Amino acid sequence: MTETHPRLKFLLIVPHPDDEVYGASGTLMDLIEEGHTVGLVTLTRGEAGRTLGLCETPEELAELRGAELRACLDVIGVQVHEQLHFPDKYLKDQPMDELVAAARSAMQRHRPETVLAFPPNGSNGHPDHVTAHRVVKAAWDSLPENERPALWYYASETPPENAELRALWLAPNLKRDVRRHITRKLQAIACHRTQALSTVDFIRKFPERITEETFYQVGRQDSGS
Repeated sequence: MTETHPRLKFLLIVPHPDDEVYGASGTLMDLIEEGHTVGLVTLTRGEAGRTLGLCETPEELAELRGAELRACLDVIGVQVHEQLHFPDKYLKDQPMDELVAAARSAMQRHRPETVLAFPPNGSNGHPDHVTAHRVVKAAWDSLPENERPALWYYASETPPENAELRALWLAPNLKRDVRRHITRKLQAIACHRTQALSTVDFIRKFPERITEETFYQVGRQDSGS
């Protein structure tokens, strides 16, 4: 029998440390301030990312990114975090049934009202992001309809320049003004020191998403992907 826990208001299932912060941390802060419990499942330790000279080996990077993530979650106030150990950069090469089982288990144990994941194009086409989308969607589809949480994807109002990514782009149908959390959100983002280049790229491309977080809710206007 699957062990259950107190029900979560909101659960993110994403591949890397830092995937939780840019597009959803203000929303998480809102929910936590309202008295809700929120959670995060991180599928990999991020050991294949850039080191920026802060460490040398993949294991050192994984440990550093774990510390960065813990600091970030402390700033946000996230109460539940599960760190999984699937290999960074190679999610697409892992047995799909194992990945789906992990995501489904998290949904069954935590019974979230809403799950947030990457959209079909992974936002930027990153293979781990795309795989994580497929995993969460398959896990969600496998649940009885009356047990499925609301399913949200990260979404940007700016269509991708790449034609393949644009073909799978979903425009947002939910918007949340998080300007009042701007100081803490920037502090949370800055906890991910190894991701400084990603931070610069995100702010350069999507400055509006620092103060307004945008999502696509599956089924709100159509059946989604």
